[in-house]
Amino acid sequence: MNKVKSIHDLGQSIWLDFFNREIINNGKLQKLIDEDGLSGITSNPSIFEKAVNASSDYDEDIHKMSDKQKSSEEIFFGIATSDIRRAADMLKPTYDKSKETDGFVSLEVSPHLANDTNGTIKQAVQLWKTLDRENVLIKIPGTKEGLPAIRKCISEGVNINITLLFGLDRYKEVTEAYISGLEDRVKSNQPINHIASVASFFLSRIDVMIDPILKEKKLDKLVGEIAIASAKEAYHIYKDIFFSDRFKNLEKKGAKKQKVLWASTSAKDPSFSDVKYVEALIVPDTINTLPMATIDAFRDHGKPVANLENNLRKATQELQELKDNGISIDSITQKLEDEGVEKFNKAYDILLKAIDSKKMKQLA
Repeated sequence: MNKVKSIHDLGQSIWLDFFNREIINNGKLQKLIDEDGLSGITSNPSIFEKAVNASSDYDEDIHKMSDKQKSSEEIFFGIATSDIRRAADMLKPTYDKSKETDGFVSLEVSPHLANDTNGTIKQAVQLWKTLDRENVLIKIPGTKEGLPAIRKCISEGVNINITLLFGLDRYKEVTEAYISGLEDRVKSNQPINHIASVASFFLSRIDVMIDPILKEKKLDKLVGEIAIASAKEAYHIYKDIFFSDRFKNLEKKGAKKQKVLWASTSAKDPSFSDVKYVEALIVPDTINTLPMATIDAFRDHGKPVANLENNLRKATQELQELKDNGISIDSITQKLEDEGVEKFNKAYDILLKAIDSKKMKQLA
């Protein structure tokens, strides 16, 4: 039995949290689609930075675009959109078979726009038009400034993947932005049946930040549990919102539920099982994004059982226990959001410098 593929039988999609040109060219991506049932791909500035820096796969494109006097950012989006289109075409059969609810590839706006609403809207719409594929998602950070950008882009008919999402209150705001965007579009007599969106929770990083605090306060029983407790609460919120009368009215017009996507699901603590977050987060109508190492690990020794909806009361008690002990999960998730934006900015800047360096070598 292929354990990764069997997760699909439980109603959850597995997307690859990794992307470069080599996996397209060497047939690895197609093999993952055929054998493991891989049904989507996410990319981010860190992933592209490693792809460009660690190989010569993009050198020829960089050289050609350098001759046209393009900036390093223009070159990056040029090579990124080319690869994203190819991957989207490979996943188009999955998209069609799933009735347009799966089979997506994501590309992120510049992370430097995380706190720039208008800049985000402009670039997101531009990337959507440039990619020209119905099974792509444009990634927008779930910052305060990102919320109105999400609503506006949805109202413009753009598929959106909300990234860098950590807190439950912010998640509620994200769902409101999505639903309001659909309602705006309905008011302008525009179709909504083709629009897709996912809300991406970054989970394991919650435990990385909060576990040292828990150990200091002698709350060892909560170590490694808070991220999963947050996921359980998030899924409960998802069901409340997307099975409500308000959303059912939109569904009658063709609206699709905004799926929850579990991101950052590789175990960062070596004392944890390397499939801890995969096993705990299996639940229907959601997505889990996994790096190659975690896919390999689950294929080898994972247990495909739908676990997420078990012990919801326990999850609620664990989050309450944080409050009772003076630990603000809201402060922690805001700090994670700020650090996430900073991390992606840094990776993006390194990526552009790598392109600069390759341009200079070719012009020398």
